[in-house]
Amino acid sequence: MLGLIGGTGLSQLEGLHITEQRWLDSAFGEPSSALSFGEFKGVPVVFLARHGEPHQIAPHLINYRANLSVLKQVGVSDIIAVNAVGGIHSSLGPAHVGIPDQIIDYTYGREHTIYDGVHYEDVDHIDFTLPYSQVIRDQLIEAAKTADVSVLECATYGAIQGPRLETAAEIKKLKNDGCDMVGMTGMPEAALAKEFGLNYACIALSVNWAAGLGNATISMDDIHKAIEQGMEKVYRILNSYLS
Repeated sequence: MLGLIGGTGLSQLEGLHITEQRWLDSAFGEPSSALSFGEFKGVPVVFLARHGEPHQIAPHLINYRANLSVLKQVGVSDIIAVNAVGGIHSSLGPAHVGIPDQIIDYTYGREHTIYDGVHYEDVDHIDFTLPYSQVIRDQLIEAAKTADVSVLECATYGAIQGPRLETAAEIKKLKNDGCDMVGMTGMPEAALAKEFGLNYACIALSVNWAAGLGNATISMDDIHKAIEQGMEKVYRILNSYLS
C-alpha cells in the first residue's frame, strides 16, 4: 500500500478517485487530517494532508508521530512525501524539483521519536545513515526521466523550525553546511518513518530561492505562482511512477 503525504500546494491530490475518507486516532493523538483512500492511476493509495485540510497547521505543530502511525495502521508500507522548499542549489530555482538523498535536522522542540519512554519499553537506535529509501528514490528519478521532468537527483535537505522564513545569514550557514534546499517539514517525518519501519522518500518542490539568493523579496504571491507551475511537474512524476 502506497501512502502519499502532501504539504504546501498538495492538500488535495488531483486525479485521486476517493472511495472513502476516514479519521483515525493513534497512541500519539490525532493526525493532521482524515485519510483519503482511493485509486491514483489505478493504484490503491492513501493520502494524508500534512498541514490539515484546509491548510492550517504550522510546521512545528504538526503531529508527525500520529500521521505516520495512522498510515502504518492501515497497511501502508511505502510513503512518498511532497515537500515545498526554498532552493539553495543553483539547479533548484522556483518550480524546480529535487529528490533529496540526505537531510540535516535544525529543528527543535518537536516530538521527534516514538521512543519517548511512554509508548515503547525498549529503545531502537535506528540506522539513519541513508534517511530516504534508495529503492523509491531510484524509481522516482526514473519516473521523472520518463515524464521528461528534470530533477536534482542528489541533494541535502536542511530542515529548519519555521514558520518564519530564514535570514540571509542563516541560508549562508546552511549552504556552508552542505544543504541544497531548506524546508520546515522534512524532520522529524523522515526519521519517524524509519522508526515505524516504513520506506520513505521525498519529492521536494522549490517554491522560491532561499533568502539572500534571489533578486527580490520573497513574496507569497511568487510562492503560489511557483507552486502552480511546479505541481504540474510533481503530478507528472507521480503519474509516471504509478504507471
